[in-house]
Amino acid sequence: MAGGTPRRGLRVVVIGGGVGGLCLAQGLRKAGIEVSVHERDTSVRGRHQGYRLHISPQGERALRACLPARVQELLTATANSRYGYGLAVYDEHLASLPGPVLDDPRAADPDKVDAVDRVTLRRVLLAGLDGVVRFGSRFVGCERTPGGGVLARFADGGTAAGDVLVAADGVRSAVRRWHGAHAEPRDLGVRTVFGRIPMTEALRRELPGTLQDRFTWVIGSDGYKLGLMPMVFRTAPAEAAARLWPGLGLEDTGDYFMSVFSMHRSRTGMADGELFALDGAALWRFVRERTEGWHPALRAALRSADVDETFAVAVRATVPVEPWEPGPVIPLGDAVHAMPPSGGVGANTAVRDAAALVRALLAADRGECSVAEAAGRYQAGMAGWATEAVAASLRVAKWSLRDIDFDDSALTTAGRGPRREDGGMKTADRREDR
Repeated sequence: MAGGTPRRGLRVVVIGGGVGGLCLAQGLRKAGIEVSVHERDTSVRGRHQGYRLHISPQGERALRACLPARVQELLTATANSRYGYGLAVYDEHLASLPGPVLDDPRAADPDKVDAVDRVTLRRVLLAGLDGVVRFGSRFVGCERTPGGGVLARFADGGTAAGDVLVAADGVRSAVRRWHGAHAEPRDLGVRTVFGRIPMTEALRRELPGTLQDRFTWVIGSDGYKLGLMPMVFRTAPAEAAARLWPGLGLEDTGDYFMSVFSMHRSRTGMADGELFALDGAALWRFVRERTEGWHPALRAALRSADVDETFAVAVRATVPVEPWEPGPVIPLGDAVHAMPPSGGVGANTAVRDAAALVRALLAADRGECSVAEAAGRYQAGMAGWATEAVAASLRVAKWSLRDIDFDDSALTTAGRGPRREDGGMKTADRREDR
């Protein structure tokens, strides 16, 4: 209005610089909304979080909705080039077992993004966010300001003021614990050792071709399970950056398998504190000792692991997914809906959250609704798709980790066995004996 006070746009403070938080920041910047991101890690590789991420059709759409065109080009260039051959399921001797068929409508699309390297993705999501992301910024608390906004406080004494604070700080969310009585993700009793196995020429010669071009899941008769997921870069990250974004400095890591070795905690033979204190070398000894009788090709892959890139985690899930009170503190990703990695939908759900939250906050920024109304609308949708995603992950976990004793309360909405969720999953027999 002429002569009036110009309307100040929203300011958004994001706690957590993982995939969901950075996707949100990109989307907000693209929409013209002021945003700052505060990440407790000291760098993009501050801690182990896994390696390869499956990207579903829904996840790819959400990423593309949030990212500027130039960042999308980087995403496409550095995606996995060979995924799309489905899932092969075997016992520990590589005899075929019945398993789900993964249908993907993008299978023939040469530019599809259906798997990415997590660290490369995080670096791609940082592109163009200079001055927006602050590493080494650990959230310790928050207070409401007189105008209805928030003032976040950090361990180093710094603060950040905004109209909205987004909790994108993961399964151990400090914001969730500060905010109030929200359900903590529940331990499912599964212990998983994540590893990275470089695809050396020597290893390629030892492995059957079908172990190299698809997601392989091994269901051992001894209670242990192994997933091998190939990551073959479409373009080496450094080469892609040199062509599309000179000076960005993406690092080449080489093609690899992500390995996921899982068991019930009772099968580890040690207390959790001891397991989680093991270094990479000790964890790989642990894995190799438990797979001594497995097929030689599987043992060859395990022998080739990058020892330093190995870590153990406890698998957790949030059941039920419950919205937070509508207001200036809004949850996103694992802070509100942690789920097992078995369904491959955790990161996809987080970026779907991000795309939806951008739309909701843009409406508030335009004055079409209040922040509380925007938060309520976003969370109503988020609770629905996140509940479906957690249920799908639990169903796949129940199928793939067959003898693991999940608490039945985790499965109240999860059904019994894989269904067509987030990428099209249906059960079928596979007869690919080798």
